[in-house]
Amino acid sequence: MRHLKSGRHLHRKSSHRKALLCNLAVSILVHGRVKTTEAKAKEVRGLVDRIITWGKRGDLHARRLTARQVRSRTIVKKVFDELAPRYRDRPGGYTRIMKLGFRHGDNAPVVLMELVDHPTS
Repeated sequence: MRHLKSGRHLHRKSSHRKALLCNLAVSILVHGRVKTTEAKAKEVRGLVDRIITWGKRGDLHARRLTARQVRSRTIVKKVFDELAPRYRDRPGGYTRIMKLGFRHGDNAPVVLMELVDHPTS
């Protein structure tokens, strides 16, 4: 029984799942948008929101927590210098999930996940 076990397993072991979510969060923070499956997008949404909230805090502990998740100094700098001021007045909900349809081959639901104020180009 899986009583009180929250979160999606995504058919992966815990270390593989953690690496997948961290890499997906980094891609969203770097590029502003990413195309992925609906389950992965819903699972990584909390991580991206948490990282941007740490950026808004701006203290040393928040910077170290962010560095532990994204593992790149340039991305940590981008979160604290660019993304945190952009979302200063927003209390949460920094990402948007838009459904695109279904993937050919396995019919998985595909979505476009992007940051809310991402400039479209």
